[in-house]
Amino acid sequence: MGQEVVIIGAPRSGTNLLRDVLTKLPGVGTWPCDEINYIWRHGNVRYPSDEFVPSMATAKVCHYIRKQFAKIADREAVQTIVEKTCANSLRVGFVDRVLPEAKFVFIRRNGLDAVASAQHRWSASLDPVYIWNKARFVPLGDLPYYAFQYMGNRLYRLLSGKKRLASWGPKLKNMDELLEKYSLIEVCGLQWERCVNSAAAAFAAMPESKVIDVTYERFVSAPVEETARLAGFLGLSQKLIHVYFILFFQHDKLLHLVPNHAGHSWINVTSLICP
Repeated sequence: MGQEVVIIGAPRSGTNLLRDVLTKLPGVGTWPCDEINYIWRHGNVRYPSDEFVPSMATAKVCHYIRKQFAKIADREAVQTIVEKTCANSLRVGFVDRVLPEAKFVFIRRNGLDAVASAQHRWSASLDPVYIWNKARFVPLGDLPYYAFQYMGNRLYRLLSGKKRLASWGPKLKNMDELLEKYSLIEVCGLQWERCVNSAAAAFAAMPESKVIDVTYERFVSAPVEETARLAGFLGLSQKLIHVYFILFFQHDKLLHLVPNHAGHSWINVTSLICP
């Protein structure tokens, strides 16, 4: 197996954008879906949250996940696989145990902007095409569990009157209690905070050679330079990166992705995530 690159970031922090840019470089590939949380949870499927500890990476679990990385590398005929699942921000130690040779890219975004975007996703309708693209990679034995979970989420949306999904994004240990106690925007803030703080604590204990930091705001304002910096760290070719941006991206349009949060009221959420 070649190089594994794991992008770590809280929801709505630019992880998709970063993955899509890196996988346009030669010799780099990924899964043809948004995330592979189903694969990461195999062997621990009934664990009530995404906050796994390293000891949950048993030999059987490690073998299964590594096999999926090898399969997608063969399928895409690439040497480097880039993977992005936001829930991994809650279990970096577990991921490192599964893929001890992997390199990590830790992306962070202004918390207020990330939280505002996450609130929209919690309130969005279910997308059958999006779900199907991910469902293709559900381990066969786990299908009944996820089918039941999907139906429950759909019924909750239809019958609860709360106009939100029952669950979205990385699942915290006490998510149900938080949803009862706090407003949705506050829960999004707590979700963001725990993802960022958990990942940052794990990376603080890692050698610098394994992880590189990037901010969403810097990446979208200087994408060519930042991509070259990341490529150098990951051992990818830095040649012709500007050409790939011309071919695959409209550089100027990346700038509109830098938002501002003027006009929003953040009194409640900032009191939670910025005490």
